[in-house]
Amino acid sequence: MIANLHIGFDDTDSPRGGCTTYIAALLVEKLENLGATFTDYPNLVRLNPNVPWKTRGNGALCLRLSCDRATAHSIFEVVADTIEANSVLGVKDTDPGFVFFQGDAIPEELRAFAKETIQGIVRMNQARKLINRLKAEALGFGAGYGLVGALAAVGEPLEGDHTYEVIAYRTPEYRGTSRQLSMESVERMNQETVQQTFNNIDPETQRVLITPRGPDPILYGIRGETAEAVVQAHRCVYALEPIERWVIFRTNHGTDAHLRRVDAISDIQQYQSVILRGTVTSKPKLVRRRHRIFTIGDATGAVDCAAYEPTGRLRKIAWQLIPGDILEVSGGVRPSTSLQPLTVNLEKMVILKLAPKYKSCNLKCPKCRKRMSSMGWGQGLKCARCGFKSVNKKRILVQEKRRISEGLFIVSPRSQRHLTKPVSRYGREKCGKPRGMVGDWHSP
Repeated sequence: MIANLHIGFDDTDSPRGGCTTYIAALLVEKLENLGATFTDYPNLVRLNPNVPWKTRGNGALCLRLSCDRATAHSIFEVVADTIEANSVLGVKDTDPGFVFFQGDAIPEELRAFAKETIQGIVRMNQARKLINRLKAEALGFGAGYGLVGALAAVGEPLEGDHTYEVIAYRTPEYRGTSRQLSMESVERMNQETVQQTFNNIDPETQRVLITPRGPDPILYGIRGETAEAVVQAHRCVYALEPIERWVIFRTNHGTDAHLRRVDAISDIQQYQSVILRGTVTSKPKLVRRRHRIFTIGDATGAVDCAAYEPTGRLRKIAWQLIPGDILEVSGGVRPSTSLQPLTVNLEKMVILKLAPKYKSCNLKCPKCRKRMSSMGWGQGLKCARCGFKSVNKKRILVQEKRRISEGLFIVSPRSQRHLTKPVSRYGREKCGKPRGMVGDWHSP
């Protein structure tokens, strides 16, 4: 009899290294050798990026496959051994966990749990209770906090909008050293696949974004709209060091899956990622010479919004806002402190309506229509063009042309979170699982 297995795991990495996707890459090969058939690409599910105890990338993995029931027991042991051997165990805040769930369909209760894990806060006891109700098998190492993400990955089958990422891994002797790629090949890849991949190079700084900076085993990761697109991009890149293996993942990267729309400012909660509307109530202020802070309000309250220096163009747009502008803002909610109130750290902003902006000016000359200037204290006005003088010193309000326009503004690619939907993806949303998988979706 055939069993459909969903194997979720999380929290295997640490600042010292390690990588949950790398463990998935190892397991793909091992489980295929056991006779398992993958029914989907490995699912890489990024969770709520605002959780204070999150892992570095806050990504959980789920492998979905079919096998005979006799093989299922062997798979459990292989997964446990692989996670234990390749996790950074014994390090603070590294507590791996994995979950085995058998079934053709994902229960609605489990889907709801996954959504809350991506958009809000869930606790360990919630995960354990759900694992027991579903009669799933689970194993945790250390404190086992990885069980939360592991269960969430199982519960998110990526049937809504999704993207793909091909990840290439370094051989052990190169890990911890500077990554070696042909930058010319990366630029060529970006040009050739620009319609189907995203966030390869930051357009403002020309910084290459496909290579991480940490000690993990990833050489590069390329994100795109289809599996075919990321395979094409992968073949364009020329690595100047050996590639141990590569795998295609299906993921919620670049989908805004973490954002939750709230109807009123009074409804927002710390650590959420929210979408909310409001009217600018204060002129933006400069903080620490680089960051821009402004306040928006509605009938229920007010909240600060922050555009930090790395956000690039979004920070410049925020500086041009004035009271009365109507906005829709999106971002993570930072909790209040003794020094700072509850704040939305901006990821994107839609200017819905610009308020009129006025400046105070002198009268125009009645003869030549040039704006007159003051002749000094108590001496009236004079036209510099024709010499006309006036004792009328009254000033008038003149509407200025705004230096910004209505529309969508997003943080620069170099500062975008994994889940933030880039401009290039608007209108390319998709739904449903793929009908099939490309022939070569991993190596070796």
